[in-house]
Amino acid sequence: MRDISSHCKKLLFLLPKEASMTFFATTKRQFLVLMLGVASFGLAQAADQGTAAEAEAMVKKAVTYIKANGPEKSYEEFTNGKSFKDRDLYIVVYDLNGKNLAQGANPKLVGKDLIGLKDPDGKPLIQMFVDLAKTKGKGWVEGYKFLNPVTQKIENKAMYLERLGDTLVGCGIYKN
Repeated sequence: MRDISSHCKKLLFLLPKEASMTFFATTKRQFLVLMLGVASFGLAQAADQGTAAEAEAMVKKAVTYIKANGPEKSYEEFTNGKSFKDRDLYIVVYDLNGKNLAQGANPKLVGKDLIGLKDPDGKPLIQMFVDLAKTKGKGWVEGYKFLNPVTQKIENKAMYLERLGDTLVGCGIYKN
């Protein structure tokens, strides 16, 4: 292998200086184009995910919607409508006993008592949400895993939630 490498080096030195400079300039341009493509792909993937600010804004919008339209109409919209779903962002509502009242990603969970639900690492998700709602009224619950409805993979997640009466309204972000 060393012999082939040394032969290639000798061949480069045999080329006229202008040709070897053109080779390296072309290679450098190709490398830069490749790196820009990789960076663009990363930005495109990031744009496909909701941000913390967007999650907080969606929760505030949902709380306002509940106050204006009542729980029944609101929960139906959060679960089956389109106005509270954006990429991987969606609204969930739980009562303070852990019963799911609205679920934008999985309507089959509505009406179920999920207080004992745990993530793959054994963290009690809904209990963490309820505890934060009862103690602080609003904020972020971080450090758990949940199924991302866009990628269909278990991913790290954080949930922003606000207490509204005897319920909590939340929206989570996925963290790759």
